[in-house]
Amino acid sequence: MYINKEDLDELEFPQLLAEIAPFAYSPKTRDKILELRPMNIDEAEVSLKKTSEYLSSFESSNAVPFDEYEDIENELKLMLIENYRLENVAFIKIKTLTEQIGKLQKFFPTMPETFPNLIQDVAALEYKKEIIDKIDKVFNRFGEVKSEASPILKELRTEIQHAKKAITENFNRALFNYGQSEFLDDIRETIIDDQRVLAVKSAYKKRVAGRVLGLSKTGSITYMQPDSVVKHHFKLKESQEEEKKEIDKILRKLTAELAEFQPQLWRYQMYIFDLDLTRAKSKFAEQINGILPKINRHKTLRLKDAFHPLLFLRNKAENKTIFPQTLALTEHNRIICISGPNAGGKSITLKTVGLLQLMIQSGILVPTHPKSEMFFFDKIMTDIGDNQSIENHLSTYSSRLKKMGGIIREADGETLLLIDEFGTGSDPELGGALAESFLEFFYDKKSFAIITTHYTNIKLVVEQLPNAENAAMLFNEETLEPMYKLEVGQAGSSFTFEVAEKNKIPRFIIHSAKKKVEHDIVNLDKTIVKLQQEKYEVEKLKTDLAERKESVEDKRDNLQKLNEQLQQKLFNFQKLYEDEHRKLQFGSKIEAFIDSYVKGKSRKDVVKDFVKILEQEKFRKIGADKDESKRLQVVKRKITQQLKKEDVIEKITETNEKIEEKRKSDRAVWMKEGQRVRITGSTSVGTIEKISRNKVTVNYGTFKTMIDADELERI
Repeated sequence: MYINKEDLDELEFPQLLAEIAPFAYSPKTRDKILELRPMNIDEAEVSLKKTSEYLSSFESSNAVPFDEYEDIENELKLMLIENYRLENVAFIKIKTLTEQIGKLQKFFPTMPETFPNLIQDVAALEYKKEIIDKIDKVFNRFGEVKSEASPILKELRTEIQHAKKAITENFNRALFNYGQSEFLDDIRETIIDDQRVLAVKSAYKKRVAGRVLGLSKTGSITYMQPDSVVKHHFKLKESQEEEKKEIDKILRKLTAELAEFQPQLWRYQMYIFDLDLTRAKSKFAEQINGILPKINRHKTLRLKDAFHPLLFLRNKAENKTIFPQTLALTEHNRIICISGPNAGGKSITLKTVGLLQLMIQSGILVPTHPKSEMFFFDKIMTDIGDNQSIENHLSTYSSRLKKMGGIIREADGETLLLIDEFGTGSDPELGGALAESFLEFFYDKKSFAIITTHYTNIKLVVEQLPNAENAAMLFNEETLEPMYKLEVGQAGSSFTFEVAEKNKIPRFIIHSAKKKVEHDIVNLDKTIVKLQQEKYEVEKLKTDLAERKESVEDKRDNLQKLNEQLQQKLFNFQKLYEDEHRKLQFGSKIEAFIDSYVKGKSRKDVVKDFVKILEQEKFRKIGADKDESKRLQVVKRKITQQLKKEDVIEKITETNEKIEEKRKSDRAVWMKEGQRVRITGSTSVGTIEKISRNKVTVNYGTFKTMIDADELERI
């Protein structure tokens, strides 16, 4: 993608990158962020998806196990030098980095649907646990070389410990012996060169056997190391020197072993740098409510509720309101011409579109509505603000013409043009005519453009072009305050005289100016103002009516659903009634058979009549619809539950309570020692031997058991 530095500066892209950089862990990643530039669509889309996936981890409990890390790039270069030895801290850094890769390789695959693109990156790495194992064999968790790193080192450290112990014991013995005499000063001992020494009075130094290590400032005290300590001290120094040599040997060997894994470690480092960059972009997206819009391969850009990210952050910090913008660019609507009063938000709208386009093409999520759509341009060219150059002795207009010349040479169907105050800086009529020709040229080139203007002729030309559209920054005519809302589809007025009146310009001057302006232009401007106000009122009324319509439709749908439910319940009740009535009739017939049989009617006649009824019922059952029968059973069960649930539950509960009360009162009468009882549901009979509150001891002859009184029944 082509975009020059001046255009990047005009769209405040460097300031945006400066806001993202602090979120990176590594200084190298911060530098990389500051150097970000737009990329091709395939590369940018992958970057956007990874950033969006990482952002999703902030919004859930699935935090990515990625923390601050240390750069090992320098160590990776040095380890390839023959017989080179890395420092202790370098090995710990390498181990930490490798462990980080291991954690990420375990984490991402657990949620393949959430992190499909992040999984691909980490899965491509070859995890080498041998790196960690080799470092762990040499270093402990405090970053110190273990004694077990080699047999020689272990032996040397044992000798060092013995020497230190001998030094301590012999020095303490000498201190005790000489402390009995008057040879030592009151301080008795001190430390010189990390060694304990006796503080001997200089007058008695020849009477103390030892090595002189120094004198006090006055010379009254001589610091001496006792003879019994000297030989152990030299042994200690010798062993310590051997220890250093052995550690050096071990670490050189470890450096050479790790150098074999240098290619994998290099890929680890590059991957971590890239993940750091992705994390920083996602942290920034979290701050600005950034999302990944739909990325189109065809030329359709639809921004819904789009915010300028830097203005969003600034207003958020100052607790100010920020107004989003909504617009669209397609092959059938390539150019938008925004008009309206100064300070109404025209330039911010241009910068918002341009900056969001740079962000999305640089792999940075944008603060828009999720239903927004964007596509990629090959070039973004801008002309926003005052480009006057003192060094080149160019006036503002000359400088803008020079830039416009460059735009004309480069513009094509893959270019997005963002031009502020289109055509201004010269004679209104001549400048307007030139701007009109520029516009027609860009239109013929099929370039995409968003321009702002105060020229009426530009607004009229746009109205006549089928693939161009006017837009206005809304302005409240009553309060004379900008509304910062973009209204696409109509031209806006500059409200020149209204704004002048608000800024306390004398009315006689404004009236004089109106007389000097051509009558048609004033009328056109008034018409635009009136149309804009009327359209605003219509839109307001339309929105209100839409809300009311939606509310009425919701109520109508709810009433319809309620009516359907009532109709269904009525049908179900009717079916249930018919079913129950039929059963009642059948029961009455059965009862009549029983009565006739009791009164003497022969069994044969009763059975004969009963068989007739059975045949009738069989015929009815066969003719009935099986599916309807099943449906009725379900309906019956539901309705019965609805009708009887509360009443039955209450009755059952009430009955159970009465039964339980009666049981308790009866139990109080018969529950006594010697009573024969059994556990409810059991056949074994025992005798109550002891009663303790609600616990009863029952003797079954061969054994005894304790049980709740509620579980027993009387024999």
